[in-house]
Amino acid sequence: MKAFRNTSRGLSKSKLAVGLFAGVFLARLIYFPVSPKFAVRSPNAILPGSLINGVADHPPVMEKIDLALPLGNSAAESPAVTEQDHEKELTISPTNSTGEQAAPRSILPPTLKPICDLSDQRYDGCEMWGDARTANGTNTSRIYYIPPPSQLATAEAAAWSIRSQSRKIIAVREVTVRSLNLSNLHEAPSCTVWRGVPAVVFALGGLTYNLWHAFSDVLVPLFTTVRAFGGEVELVATDAPVWFVPKYRRVLRALSRYGVVMLDTDTEVRCYPHLIVGIRGHRDLDIDPARAPNNLDMFAFRTFVREAYSLPPPAAALPVKSGGVKPRLMIILRRKTRRFVNPDAIVAAIERAGFDVVRMEPTLAADMDAISREVDACDVLLGVHGAGLTNMVFLRTGAVLLQVIPWGKMEPHSEGFFGAPAAHMGVRHVTHSIAAEESTLYDKYGKDHPVITDPDIFYKNGSNARYYWWEQSIRLNTTRFMPTLERVKRLLQE
Repeated sequence: MKAFRNTSRGLSKSKLAVGLFAGVFLARLIYFPVSPKFAVRSPNAILPGSLINGVADHPPVMEKIDLALPLGNSAAESPAVTEQDHEKELTISPTNSTGEQAAPRSILPPTLKPICDLSDQRYDGCEMWGDARTANGTNTSRIYYIPPPSQLATAEAAAWSIRSQSRKIIAVREVTVRSLNLSNLHEAPSCTVWRGVPAVVFALGGLTYNLWHAFSDVLVPLFTTVRAFGGEVELVATDAPVWFVPKYRRVLRALSRYGVVMLDTDTEVRCYPHLIVGIRGHRDLDIDPARAPNNLDMFAFRTFVREAYSLPPPAAALPVKSGGVKPRLMIILRRKTRRFVNPDAIVAAIERAGFDVVRMEPTLAADMDAISREVDACDVLLGVHGAGLTNMVFLRTGAVLLQVIPWGKMEPHSEGFFGAPAAHMGVRHVTHSIAAEESTLYDKYGKDHPVITDPDIFYKNGSNARYYWWEQSIRLNTTRFMPTLERVKRLLQE
């Protein structure tokens, strides 16, 4: 005891005592003893406990849902996960979709300052390691970030409002991200669920009722953001329409082996060792390989989607080359704007040109499993410029996307929204621009109206969408269309 008192007096006279006391106090402030049953054995894991006013109240419970449960409701789709499996989930490195061992999930990289970047023209993004907590709110979903202990004393408190979709000009429910420090650490909500995998928070609202926007604004950027995790990532959605997850369940299930968390209604405070807010969208329905992890591109996305829907490999022979007598063409028949007003005459002309024709009328409730199989069985996908052409993701390599371009200098839009992405996916793109007389605008306004003679006027005053996207439909001249069909047949024979 005397030796201990002497040692204590010595230490108290040194600067070491100050540092030792501060370190111990800070550690006690942030962490609490964890039961061995739930201990995280990885030395790199950062899974802090719950805090109220800087003092740990009680250990957060481990999540009781099946960690491996996919998005379906049927229990037969996945075996139950035992409590031992749950503990194992938090203590070992995962394997990715190829069976190889992935990198540990909780390794702290070099500090990122700031954790949020709002400089990209298309999307906002935040990324944090160590202690990130999700919580829903009345008007906004919330993310709280507690920096590592070594940075808490010098960290600056900050807050960002993030539109967590890849097209930040679209109005979606915002996510508030708060980075805390010692002065406001007490504001962090208590953890009720610990997760041993990263999470990505993203919005599902906006314009996603439209198939093109669902893929361009969410599914393609989500693929770019999370594919490198090999399924070992939890998807946390905000602003979610009730139909979105069921409609695209195969894609979401292929990206994550966990069920989607609906943050806006979630009653838990989930704590993650690595969390990303926002998804990376480089271009319209496209990926920039130079900016994507592992140089992902749109061919990789099409391959991924086909696997998700259990379709043959992309390079499988085209239907016409694997036993089909005639090339098979699917025509998309829009119901409202930019629709064909003479569909029967068009179908008859296509059949005379030597094609088997399948009609598709897109609806919001359309079953994606059935559509994927029907498109895969076709050599050509034909339609007026519009969302339905997004189904080209289900075509095989070398198949043809045949896009009818409406009147009104729509060629740049047609190329940017579909032409370039098709080429990057390995799908051939053929266009057919209509003549003015084939537009219903010609009938409505007359041949001398500026909407026919001078489209630039309406681009300059911002009303081009009203006329060329919303008011216009098409009466296709089938005689004029025939050379385009012959060109498509030649491409399929190459």
